Amino acid sequence: MNIPAELKYTKDHEWVRMEGDLAVVGITDFAQSELGDIVYVEVETLDESLEKDAVFGTVEAVKTVSDLFLPLSGEIVEFNESLEDEPEKVNSDPYGEGWMIKVKVDNASDLESLMSDEEYKALVGG
Repeated sequence: MNIPAELKYTKDHEWVRMEGDLAVVGITDFAQSELGDIVYVEVETLDESLEKDAVFGTVEAVKTVSDLFLPLSGEIVEFNESLEDEPEKVNSDPYGEGWMIKVKVDNASDLESLMSDEEYKALVGG
């Protein structure tokens, strides 16, 4: 199981990487492996400001649909449009080409509430 040390994590299996004042968000390797083959990623909240832990979209796998939860309050400024045609990127490269959204963060201190790689490993039994 791949859990990069430089990222932050949520109990709902999202990851966060800061790039300047933007947070790049996706689902973890653990989450994609639990879901199985991902067939659709839906984000209808582009250009909306949402609170931390709000649902920002859904990910659909062959057997299930799961909500995606925003790890930090802010405005969703970009959706990875390549996922519309190639949702399987979330399975093959969850921390790279499989990223989902970019968020203009309202409060950088929200990062402090997220888990480190070690805390996330403990959560998923890694």
